[in-house]
Amino acid sequence: MAYASWGWTYVIFTSLNGTNWGQGMASDNAGDGGRGRLTSIAGVRKGLRVAVVGCGYWGSKHVRILSALPDIRQLCIVEPDPHTRRAILERFPGVRAYADLATALPQVDAVVVATPPRTHFDLALLALRHGKHVLVEKPLATSVTEAQILVQEARQADLTLMVGHTFLYVPAVKELRRRMTLGELGRIRYIHSARLNLGLYQPDVNVIWDLAPHDITIMNYLLHATPTSVSAWGSSLACSSVEDVAYIRLDYRELGISGYCHLSWLDPRKNRTITVVGRQKMAIYDDLAEERLRIYDRGVKTLDDETAPYERPQSYRYGDITSPYIGAGEPLALEDAHFIDCVLRSEVPDTPGTDGMVTVAVLEALDRAVQEGGTVEVRYPAELEPATAATLGQQAG
Repeated sequence: MAYASWGWTYVIFTSLNGTNWGQGMASDNAGDGGRGRLTSIAGVRKGLRVAVVGCGYWGSKHVRILSALPDIRQLCIVEPDPHTRRAILERFPGVRAYADLATALPQVDAVVVATPPRTHFDLALLALRHGKHVLVEKPLATSVTEAQILVQEARQADLTLMVGHTFLYVPAVKELRRRMTLGELGRIRYIHSARLNLGLYQPDVNVIWDLAPHDITIMNYLLHATPTSVSAWGSSLACSSVEDVAYIRLDYRELGISGYCHLSWLDPRKNRTITVVGRQKMAIYDDLAEERLRIYDRGVKTLDDETAPYERPQSYRYGDITSPYIGAGEPLALEDAHFIDCVLRSEVPDTPGTDGMVTVAVLEALDRAVQEGGTVEVRYPAELEPATAATLGQQAG
């Protein structure tokens, strides 16, 4: 399968297995053959050969990070555009470049897919069927059925399938979850997120599919739960063919908690905040602030059984505002290092393919909610029938 018309870059990593590099048809430099298995050879330095597929905004960041990791034996890029290939090679001379994924696959152990969402399924399935471990940027796929196939393929082949839910590797988010789990905020009343900016308009998804995966995964992570139902409103304001502003609600029925998200490609100011309101304390995670996590010892006096229904809370509590120490670490670098570590140690990632499948199920429910204008139940996937998986899997060859 050739992807020369897609116009983005792939990077592939593989482990050294002792075979010689052969001359590839679509390679800008020499490479060795092999099946990408993690074999150990006496006298040869261990390490992975990895590929990043798609060197756009996110793909180029993966290249920068992976090129510096000590456990990477060889880094490759797959990019049909020769100008982009040359630009990457000039910046990272040690990288090997290929024009298509099929040519690069024999040289690698693991693949990072950082391409437009519509291509995720075909590329990830192709890599898995060639015995490669795969990290796919969000969303894992564009349908639950596709996500199920990828999860099943990885499970059957005993391969690592990880989804790039980058914000779950943010130290401040981890610290917020720790404090919530310990009960410091008390019983949670609600969560609200704002993910706003002027652009970037995506070519193949609306603002919900582009931005909501971050908030869905963060809320699921903080609450240790998944939403049972959702509601959503979306509008196409600057572009008639795609929703660029949306409001969504995630209902966690068993917890009695709702999460609210404001999403926009049409806002004058970039905003990346999560507000958690508890009965004891409140917290704000601001990804753009110097103090990314603040804990507010604030609240209201709640109504009791003896309070008349027309009365309002009689008092408000204004306590200290604290900003806990948060350890340093670039989230994407932590994510990439975790992926490589999971491959080398044969461990389950913190954001496995099953998490990506759950997120896609919520996104599909949000699509239905926008179309129907009401609240809809989330249809979480059961095991896919083998015949269906085989039929759909033929799309990726």
